[in-house]
Formats: sequence, structure tokens, C-alpha cells
Amino acid sequence: MTDSATVALAMELIRRPSVTPEDAGCQGVIQDRLRPLGFIGESMVFGLVSNLWSRRGTRGPVFAFAGHTDVVPTGPQASWSSPPFEPEVRDGRLYGRGAADMKGSLAAFVTACERFVAAHPNHRGSIALLITSDEEGPARDGTARVVDDLQTRGEAIDWCLVGEPSSEDRVADTVKTGRRGSLNGTLRVHGTQGHVAYPHHARNPIHALAPALAELVDTQWDAGNTHFPPTTFQISNVLAGTGATNVIPATVEVQFNFRFSTESTAEGLKERVTQRLDGHGLDYELDWHLSGQPFITRAGELVAATLDAIRDVTGTDASLSTGGGTSDGRFIAATGAQVLELGPVNATIHQIDEHVEVADLDTLSAIYERLLERLLTTPDR
Repeated sequence: MTDSATVALAMELIRRPSVTPEDAGCQGVIQDRLRPLGFIGESMVFGLVSNLWSRRGTRGPVFAFAGHTDVVPTGPQASWSSPPFEPEVRDGRLYGRGAADMKGSLAAFVTACERFVAAHPNHRGSIALLITSDEEGPARDGTARVVDDLQTRGEAIDWCLVGEPSSEDRVADTVKTGRRGSLNGTLRVHGTQGHVAYPHHARNPIHALAPALAELVDTQWDAGNTHFPPTTFQISNVLAGTGATNVIPATVEVQFNFRFSTESTAEGLKERVTQRLDGHGLDYELDWHLSGQPFITRAGELVAATLDAIRDVTGTDASLSTGGGTSDGRFIAATGAQVLELGPVNATIHQIDEHVEVADLDTLSAIYERLLERLLTTPDR
């Protein structure tokens, strides 16, 4: 076992089975720790989703930690080496669903705040935590809704650190400075059902679609830029057929995704896809869902302070990256805030036997505390 306050709090949070969109009382545990420090907590419930906005101070600048208490389903619990909601430390690692994504980071947020406020009770500006139970789900009633409410009443976040597991090989080796946009499409191409032995009496939508799909796959959508790799197009699902081997289907449905850089726009990608489909004379329907716009936090106060804090604590330099999937940072960045992501190693997130190195959680807590010191105890940079 360990006497680490951060690990003990992480274990308390892991014990609560907060499978999305459930919070299972995690936010109450967090606010109970923050309240004695002078944080004013506000519970914001939308539908089935619980959100917490907790703030210490009334003046700017506002530094916010952002994260989520919800976790993905465990998968078959019998496959775990120990029950996923009964946290266990073995060989210096903390095991349990959410250990890395992201209850470990939440615990590090809290313990960093506890030490920082004790040492700097009169710090400048404000510290806040924005916590949701809707990050692993549809992400409609979580951070996005809270940010909308904050904007409506004139509360602005200047700097935000999201505790997503950004690290690759060792803790704090990578800081996410942005994310690619995500655009999903559902394409349905119509034909005429018939017997495979009499194709002249039918129209096979799969055959009609195949050349168009090949063209979409072969298209270079952009070349990327200094901050982002080129935009990618990936087919995720193809659905067709009646289940019989001798029937030409009437329709085929294809689901696909763009992960796009700031060199492309969602509207531009939609237009280019439509042009290619129209060029093949298809009878089709196409539905779009934009999951998030790309964002980038360029060199500035938050990037400099974060890199310095990592160097102060670990003695090493971190790399800057925009790789990976989407995160709730996209909703906060859209307000004009500087947003970065820094959390544990991501090797086991969403997996059976998810775990995090115990020492890494203490390191993260120390980095978060040092970041607060650099931003809220020094003159404006």
C-alpha cells in the first residue's frame, strides 16, 4: 500500500462505479475536499449528467483544472486480475477502472490545490475545477453545457489544464496543445434488390459505391501544417445485405470519420465529399455529425508555465503534440481560453487491468502544484 494522499483519493474515487453517464458520488467527494479550502461548489445537472463547477476566488485571471468522473464499461470483469471497482496497488501500480482515465488526475488536481492553497492562501486570481460525468458518452450535457452557462453569466476561463492521459512512455513526456477536429458521416446508397443470378433485374448499390469509396480513400485532403498532421479519412463500418448469399441488397450504409487539421474546415470537407459522390451518379443520402472543431494553443503563458513546471519537477523536457482523439478541451478552447492536456501514461486506458504507476500520480500532483505557483504567485507574464 501507499501513504500518498493522491493515491488514497484516487482509490476512493475508483471505488465508485461511475460508468458513463453516472457520477456515483465522485463529485461530492471532490467538493468535500475542496470546500475547506474556500472553493464554492456549484452542482449543474443536465438530464442524466452531473457536473461540478467549483471556484476559489472572484477575480481574474482564472485557472481551471478540467476533467471527468465517468469511466467506460469494464468489459468482462472475470478477465480482470482484480475487480475493476476495488482498487488495488500491486508492484507499484494502482489498478482499477479509471486509474489512468482519469480519476488519478482528478485526485492529483485536488491534492495539488490543497498544498498550494495552504502555502499561498492569498494567491492572485482564481482557481476552478470543471468536472463532468459526460466525457466518455455523447458529451452533450457535460462540459459543453457548463461552458455555455458560464459564458452566459460572464465567467471566463483564461487558462485550462485538462487531466486527460497525455503521456506516452513516461509521465509528463507529452503535453497536448490541441486536438484535431472530428467529423462523422453516415452514407446510404440505394439500389434495387434482386436475385444474384439475375443481376440485370437489380441494381447493386455496393458495386455502384465501390469506385466512389476508392476515390475518397485515395484523396489527399490537405497536407497538414506545423501543428497538425494531414487530415485523415477512415471508414469505420459498412452495413449491407439480407444475410442470404443469393440476394443483391437494396441499400448499403457506410459510416466514416474525418480527423481534420486546421488546414481544412468541416464545411469544406462536406462539399468535397458531395462533389465526389455526385460525380459517380449515386442515389444516396448523407448525414453529418460534427463532434468537434480542431483547436491549438500556441506558445504563450500556459505553454511556457507548463513546460517549466514539468522541468522543475522531473528535470526533463516535454514534447508538444496534437495527436490522439477528441477531448472536452475543445469546448473550453472555443471560448478563447488557452487549453492544454497533461495527465498519466495512456498505455492501458479503456483496457482490462487499467492501471497507473503510483509514483506517477504524485509526480503529476507536484507538477500541477508547480504550475499553480508559476501562474498565480508571479506577476503577469
